[in-house]
Amino acid sequence: MIQESTRRPASIQESIRRPTSGWSALALLVPALLGFVALFIAFVVEVQPALAVLSILGLGLVVFLLAGFFVVNPNQAKVLQLFGDYVGSVRQAGFHWANPLLSKKAVSLRVVSFESGKLKVNDLDGNPVEIAAIVVWKVVDSAQAVFQVDDYREYVRVQSEAALRNLASRYTYDAHDDAHVSLRGHTDTVAAELQREIEARVRLAGVDVVEARISHLAYAPEIAQAMLQRQQASAIIAARTRIVEGAVGMVEMALDRIARQGIVTLDEERKAAMVSNLLVVLCGERGATPVLNTGSIYQ
Repeated sequence: MIQESTRRPASIQESIRRPTSGWSALALLVPALLGFVALFIAFVVEVQPALAVLSILGLGLVVFLLAGFFVVNPNQAKVLQLFGDYVGSVRQAGFHWANPLLSKKAVSLRVVSFESGKLKVNDLDGNPVEIAAIVVWKVVDSAQAVFQVDDYREYVRVQSEAALRNLASRYTYDAHDDAHVSLRGHTDTVAAELQREIEARVRLAGVDVVEARISHLAYAPEIAQAMLQRQQASAIIAARTRIVEGAVGMVEMALDRIARQGIVTLDEERKAAMVSNLLVVLCGERGATPVLNTGSIYQ
């Protein structure tokens, strides 16, 4: 009975290779090329067909070796393969020569940025929101970028959008207190979390995420007006709650100081009246209108 192996295939790691200088190889091959041409002409003139054929074979070998020249640009790597086997990567910029049978695939090491499309996602409260992000990344392992995924650029784009969707579903669009992280109110925290999640997804492709940040965030058009009203109502409630908490504290402080300093002795009824007046003054939306009481509150 044949059992399938559950082991994951070993990850290919980049191996830096230092090829032969192209100028040194050129200094050898160009004279050899000219020499075989001169020999061929001489053998043809002297009517020596066997030697002429040998000179043609030598000339063909030199021409074949000339195909081994290649150029590596700054911030670029060339991934070398020999009949399907990975033999190394060249990162050193310049003019080089290697075995002509080696295939050489260029991989850019430059910093790349892209903006994802506007994605419609439900946040933690189930509200549909539109969200987009800017992702800045670069290749740090050319071998993994070429051999671990089919198209590393498309892989980064798809995984970035998947990470953005997952992130948006874990947080609410907005929160009115600092205890809860929201997409709108904690941009730095959300950006750091997005960068970590994208890095975890694209590490397989030998890619490092330099920065990830939300570039667009809004409620979906179909609920934007309703959510705006809800947001305004929630903000009013949150503000009123804080005002009431502050007002109660101020009333408590005023009564305590009056009692400690013995300014006036208040019975329970007068305390209740004072508390009522202070709360009206502190919690009211408009300025209080003073009323002068010339009599007693008991009359």
